[in-house]
Amino acid sequence: MTKKAPTGTPALVALTAAGVAHTAHAYEHDPHSDLGYGLEAARALGVPPEQVFKTLVTHVDGVLTVAVVPVTGQLDLKALAHACGAKKASLADQHDAERATGYVVGGISPLGQRMPHPTVIDETVVLFDTVLVSGGHRGLDVELAPDDLVRLTDATVADIGRD
Repeated sequence: MTKKAPTGTPALVALTAAGVAHTAHAYEHDPHSDLGYGLEAARALGVPPEQVFKTLVTHVDGVLTVAVVPVTGQLDLKALAHACGAKKASLADQHDAERATGYVVGGISPLGQRMPHPTVIDETVVLFDTVLVSGGHRGLDVELAPDDLVRLTDATVADIGRD
């Protein structure tokens, strides 16, 4: 009997292949929402917004780096640079982010990216039993344990978010 390959977004395939417990949460994405993708997901899924994390692609001293922070706040670029032992960090433009990750903005997952990138996750991730991140497209979040998120992304955990 032949095993079927996992299906779904690259993020879901990566989670399944790693044997990580997770729950996919689909919701109807409203392209006219002014909440932002992460806050829209929190509202649609009925979860506390501080438990939902957004994925941002940055340049840290010229190296594409992924930052994962709560949707309720902002990324502190100086803190990100410091966490990476670098001098400067800036947000990558949309084209660079999409090309590097294989996902579209609003659906960029820290999991299953086209190629691995250095990743830093805000330290508040440890405050929750589970967190939600994009599942790989707009209208899909995946819930998993913070330790699994950190392990699968080989992330550094640091204070990089601001209210």
